[in-house]
Order: sequence, then structure tokens, then C-alpha cells
Amino acid sequence: MKILMICTEKLPVPAVLGGAIQTYISGALPYLSKHYDITVLGITDPSLPDKETISGVHYVRVPGQIFEVYREAVVRYVESNEFDLIHIFNRPRLVLPIRKAAPHSKITLSMHNDMFKREKIDPEEANEALNEIAGIVTVSDYIGNVIRELYPQASSKIRTIYSGVDHNRFLPGSHPKMQSIRSQLRKDHGLENKTVILFAGRLSPNKGVDKLVRALPELSNKFKDLALVIVGSKWFSQEDTTDFIAYVRALSKKLPVPVVATGFVSPDQIQNWFAAADIFVCTSIWQEPLARVHYEAMAAGLPIITTARGGNPEVIQPGENGLVVENAEDPAAFTEKISTILSNKPLMKQMGEKGRQLAIKEYNWERVATDILEVWKAAMNWSTEALSDEEALETVEDLNIEDSIPETAVIVNDELNPKTVTNKKKKQENKKSRVQNEKQNTDSVTRAVDLTVDPVVENTISISKSEGRLLKGSDPVSQKDRFRESLRDMLRQSIRNSLMSSFPETATMAETFRESRRKLRK
Repeated sequence: MKILMICTEKLPVPAVLGGAIQTYISGALPYLSKHYDITVLGITDPSLPDKETISGVHYVRVPGQIFEVYREAVVRYVESNEFDLIHIFNRPRLVLPIRKAAPHSKITLSMHNDMFKREKIDPEEANEALNEIAGIVTVSDYIGNVIRELYPQASSKIRTIYSGVDHNRFLPGSHPKMQSIRSQLRKDHGLENKTVILFAGRLSPNKGVDKLVRALPELSNKFKDLALVIVGSKWFSQEDTTDFIAYVRALSKKLPVPVVATGFVSPDQIQNWFAAADIFVCTSIWQEPLARVHYEAMAAGLPIITTARGGNPEVIQPGENGLVVENAEDPAAFTEKISTILSNKPLMKQMGEKGRQLAIKEYNWERVATDILEVWKAAMNWSTEALSDEEALETVEDLNIEDSIPETAVIVNDELNPKTVTNKKKKQENKKSRVQNEKQNTDSVTRAVDLTVDPVVENTISISKSEGRLLKGSDPVSQKDRFRESLRDMLRQSIRNSLMSSFPETATMAETFRESRRKLRK
């Protein structure tokens, strides 16, 4: 089976510049590619070729950064290639263009942010997109619940799949592979014999690192050996100094404790700073989907302080692997939670160990890939909603009944009556199929169909639905027309009673013609 994974237009894959979505893709791919032929479509980057194959995974890169430009390039690529399933990351606005370009592919969606909110996608477009999606993966219950609240009809398609972490790369500072790295980093930055508090994330107001800085003066009165490390920049590799960054720097200069601001750290080096730290603090004040730094901190054996915003608290077992700050706007709330951990060294150690265990057992990439594979397999068996009456009638028109009517056909009101069929040569060999359709109203409805095919038929038979009896006729065309009308009526009634499952062959043909009709309309 051929799978296409469509990334966002913001950052390239592999995650050479970082990014939660890009890291998610890079982490799961080695396991997913063992099962399917996978192509990853993303944006170009000066450090990466436009096309390459790595470990069996095909990478194709097109111009990006601006959504509209990226969308056009993505559609052109999809139109010229065929895939059984297309997995779109975090861009529901790509669903309808992709459906038009690939009418027969199954579509699944990974949601890493609340991109279904009305300010991000028109409700009408969202509803149409949801009808075309076979499955939705969310990185947290929070994101899934946002979608459910806005579009309840999508609930059955949503599944939370928490992200993962490479626990062989993110290791505790006490691990033999990391001891020398930890010691060297701390020595280089004057952090020897310090209890290092780590923040890692974008330096933007909604990440709230200023609340942590403002909590330090009181903390330093209680704990004399503290130091703060701030890892991050304005936007990944961008080192611009914004007003907010200038504000945080000004606050930091007034602190009585050492503060190390590293700026952007490349993804292949970030694990070193986790190993150099003693406690991790996430200060997000926005409804964050679920920051992946939580997984990295757990793998590195660090106790975690996080905020009760968005999906962040979902991976915290309070008192086990960390604590949750309820009031993210209050620096004093951070002071309290950090003090609780720093004042209890056995608890601090226990939390770090528990986090490491969770990272290895529950938040590994193999588990993530296994869950995604289940979604994909379910998607391949997914079909669109039941045909409407109008679509069913159009489908019957498309079936070319004239070319498929059997030589002998019987329709009766109450039960099959084999005595009415004249078939002298092969009567005992003919097979009969009976389809029951319960009476829903006072209208006399055809109850069953017996289609008996025999190339040698002595008499031409036509059907009177209203009387439910066999009529002999001499005009094959008119007989077929009458049979065709009867079949149309029967199919309409069948759909109204939700009994399309009783007509498996018809349902299959109907779905095929429906997809073809959609393509022509678009």
C-alpha cells in the first residue's frame, strides 16, 4: 500500500530546524516504513535536496512558507501521483483540494493544534472536510475535545495518540553516556554545584517564561544554589530580538542567580541541555495542545512542573512524575510548586525516575507508530455516508440496467412463487436470491426479488410491480424498461429503510459510480 504523508508549510522534514510535527514524523517513520511504501511531502530547505530516499522513505520537497503557495504545489504533486491513503498533518484546509486531486484515496488527518476553530477554517468547509476524512489523530484529548465541541458528528473518527520520544537519545545526566556532557556544559557556563532549572521553548509571551524569571527572587531566598537555563529563541532558528525577549533579558539581569540564555539549540544537541538540568519547568499560559518538551524531560529523568493549560497536564501524574500549576499567570504559583520539589530530594529523584519509566513504556515511537497503523487500517475499510435517495436514483441511472437484466426475473408481493417461472431446460440448476424488505407504510411494496439467470429462455417475462404478477410480452425493450423502473422503486425503498447492506453487489456498484460522479462534478 502506498502512503503519502503531507507535512505543514512551516518547517522541513526531517526536523533539521526542529518543530513538534516534524519531530513526530521523523520519530514514527522508521516503524511505519516497515509496513508500507511511504512518501513524505514537505517544504524545500537549503540544506536538503528536493528529492531523496532515506531508509526506504521517499522525501519530496516543494516551495512552502506561504500556505496558498504550498497548497498549489501539493495539489499538483498529488494529481500526478497515486496513493492508497493520504495522511495530512495539521491542515484541514488541505482536505478538500486533496480530495479533488485524489478522489479515490482514503484521507486521514493528524491534528497538533486547534485548527478547526472558526477563525482558522470556515465551518462550511470544515463540515465538508470532515465528511471526506476517514480518521483523525489528535496529540491530546484537549485537541480532540475542541473538535468534538465544534463538530460532534466527527467524534467517532477521533483518536488521541500521544507523541513519543527517543529515550535512547534523551538520557538522564547520570547515565554513562551523558555524564561527561553534563559536566562539561555545566563547567562551560558556570553551573557547577548548581541546581539547574530548565526552560526550553519559544521565547514568546504565550510561553510564559517571564513568569518563571519573576518566581526566581523568592526561590533564591530559599535555595542558595539555584541557576536558570533558558533554551530557545523567537522562532526556532530565528534569533531576532523581540520586545518580549528584551523584557525577559532585562528581568534576568536583576536576578541574584546565574541565568544562561542559549538562544536556538539545534535538535541534535538539545538533549545535552536536558541532561545538564535538574528540574524542568513549562510555563505556558496559552491553551497549548501538549508541548513535546514534556516527553523529552521525562526521558531525561527530570521532575516536571507544568501548567493546567490545554493538553499539558495530560501526561503528568501529580506527585508521581511532576506537579501542575493551576494559575499559570501567577509567578508565586510556580514558586510554590518548584519549592515543593526542591525541598524534598527523595521526591525529586523519585519523580525523575518515574518520568523516565513512563517515557520508555508509554511514550516511545514504536507505540506511536503502532497506533497510527491501526488508524490507517481502519481508514482503508472506511466508506462514505449512506447514499441519499437522489444519489441512489442517479446511481441506478448509471448502472446501465438494459445491459445487465437477467433473462428471467420475478417480483411478488408476499413470497417467492417458483411455479410462476417457466424454465423448461435448467429449472433445477438455477440459483435464487431472496432479499427481504419490511413493509414501512400502507403502500404495497415489493417484498422480494428472485433473479434467475438462464441463457436459454422460451418466454419473455415482464413485471407488474403494482399487481406483483408475471406478464408475458413480446417487446424486450419495453419489458426491460418496466423492470428497470421496478428496480429503481425497490432500491429507493431499500435505502429509506437503511437496508443497503441487503444488496451488497448493488451497494458496491453504487459506491463506485458515486465516486466517479463526484469526480466529474468537481
